[in-house]
Amino acid sequence: MIEPISDFEAYPYLKNINVPEDLRKLQISDLRGVSNDVREFLVDTISQIGGHFGAGLGTVELSVALHYALDTPRDKVIWDVGHQAYPHKILTGRKELLHTIRQKEGLAPFLRREESEYDVFGAGHASTSISAALGIAAARDFQGEDYKVVAVIGDGSMTGGMAYEALNNCGILGKNVLVILNDNRMSIAPNVWALHNYFNTLITNPTVRKFKDTVWDVAGKIGNNGDRLRFAGSKLVDGMKAVMTPGMMFEALGFKYFGPVNGHNVVKLVEMLNFLKQEKGPLLLHVISEKGKGYKPAESHVQRYHAAGGAFDKITGTAIAKPVTAPQPPEYMKVFGNAMVEICKTNPKVVGITAAMPDGTGLNILQKELPDRVFDVGIAEQHAVTFAAGMATQGFTPVCAIYSTFSQRAFDQIIHDVSIQKLNVIFAMDRAGLVGADGPTHHGVFDLSYLRLIPNMTIMVPKDEQELRDMLFTATEYRQGPIALRFPRGAGVGVALAATGFQKLAIGEGEMLKDGNKVAIVGVGPMLSQAMKAAEDLDHEGISTAVFNARFVKPIDAALLDGIAERFTHVLTLEENSVVGGFGAAVLEHFARTDAHPHVRLLGVPDHFIEHGAPGELQKEIGLDRVGIVNAVRELVAVSVNETIKVG
Repeated sequence: MIEPISDFEAYPYLKNINVPEDLRKLQISDLRGVSNDVREFLVDTISQIGGHFGAGLGTVELSVALHYALDTPRDKVIWDVGHQAYPHKILTGRKELLHTIRQKEGLAPFLRREESEYDVFGAGHASTSISAALGIAAARDFQGEDYKVVAVIGDGSMTGGMAYEALNNCGILGKNVLVILNDNRMSIAPNVWALHNYFNTLITNPTVRKFKDTVWDVAGKIGNNGDRLRFAGSKLVDGMKAVMTPGMMFEALGFKYFGPVNGHNVVKLVEMLNFLKQEKGPLLLHVISEKGKGYKPAESHVQRYHAAGGAFDKITGTAIAKPVTAPQPPEYMKVFGNAMVEICKTNPKVVGITAAMPDGTGLNILQKELPDRVFDVGIAEQHAVTFAAGMATQGFTPVCAIYSTFSQRAFDQIIHDVSIQKLNVIFAMDRAGLVGADGPTHHGVFDLSYLRLIPNMTIMVPKDEQELRDMLFTATEYRQGPIALRFPRGAGVGVALAATGFQKLAIGEGEMLKDGNKVAIVGVGPMLSQAMKAAEDLDHEGISTAVFNARFVKPIDAALLDGIAERFTHVLTLEENSVVGGFGAAVLEHFARTDAHPHVRLLGVPDHFIEHGAPGELQKEIGLDRVGIVNAVRELVAVSVNETIKVG
């Protein structure tokens, strides 16, 4: 049971704020103190446990202003990229549990409707908030209700095409929706601040607005000359906006544009929000913020401090090293990145493509060595895949390095733009399996299922880091269509890596790792290292167990499976993927086609979403660890014996 914390004496304003209603009891002059408390508490907490905090530090004042100016939860605030919403969580009844975030049975790492009525829409990825907000506004109007709907979208999310689809639809429908573009200058560069602030003061000042409206009305009463005056005036205003603001694009989509404004002036933000509450139709407020604001190490290294993997020294920002008893194996993404460098140096046709994750996928290694061979397309997975397809038509071999869970966003492009055309595109899918603290939106447990059904697709799963190298090389040498290569987050299993060079693998051929005569464990991926240990335990119990590395999910090794069916009456399939439609399902389909009848049990991720927690905790929970494999084999043997007795 995780205990909440109750001592907030170090935070004089925050200690009295449990829900936004408490915040709204304060004077507007108190909000700077509230913001300082929230920022200090956020750094104090995350420095002890790790987590996303760079983006959240940049949204402190915005979060305070929103909950102060709006009547939440009646008014709806929909956040994009949920890791910028930690301050929102602090202000909405969850400060006592912030230290549990991303831990098993603790607070969710992103927005979650089940967790709080203030989390209006679940968000783990990007570019979704405007679409969701428009849907909520449409439902509001259908029901004749009257509340405000606000979408907060991070600027990185504006690289996603879905955001522009939603903006376009907002303009067409004309609903009362406020979109706040939280521009932390990681993607959209700000213009001249003084001019922006001056122009913004002019357009929001009631006296100036009244004067402008009066001139417009008078001009309408003086005939043709008035029409010419109106036309000239509108052209002048449009010209000023084009020069002084980046708002013309948004206004062309049907929005009234306001800003840019200083995202760290909480008083001015409240004043602006109070003004915008009176405006109608689609509105866009452009807020300039600083990622990592108020914490010097994060301000200096925005990518490094986007998230902390664990505790760090609050003063210096230096990670606190965990005690290790032995050297750790290299991480899979680094093995992948180094292999890409080796391959690209000898094969000029291979390029890397990432969707805003060069560091997270290992392509930063290639980016440093051969910068012209890496394309970062932003948070735009659909575009990344079709961009790769275009390069493939010209004889290149693009390697799309996209997390497994985010590749789901490009499912249509994988089918229509790559597979139908049988193009040589490689999908290097990092974060496959149970990734841990980021939870169900980030677990990569569906890729084997959704890729296996696509014609022309080849799917490989390495059992260790050396096999990852060889499979990547094999994929770059393949000339018969797309190949997907999935591997997990974190360190490898510790096998020796070849100093240089690669081994080209035969497509669709597996291997036996350990022989036995009673039970066959056949699986894919690094879970096979646990299977080998489990097989030793089972041998000691008198259950002789063989272990097979299928390597390929598609095409599956038919000869290997036929041999297993001939020799073994008990088969356990193993995968860190959903058992629905995954590798185990492929094995069952093969046995059905060949009329083989071994007793088969599928061991993998069950048919429900797995919550956040450390990967080891989650694997143990669903029986994918060494003990779980042993128990699954025991049950398989026991059930089949009982069935035989009943039949007899």
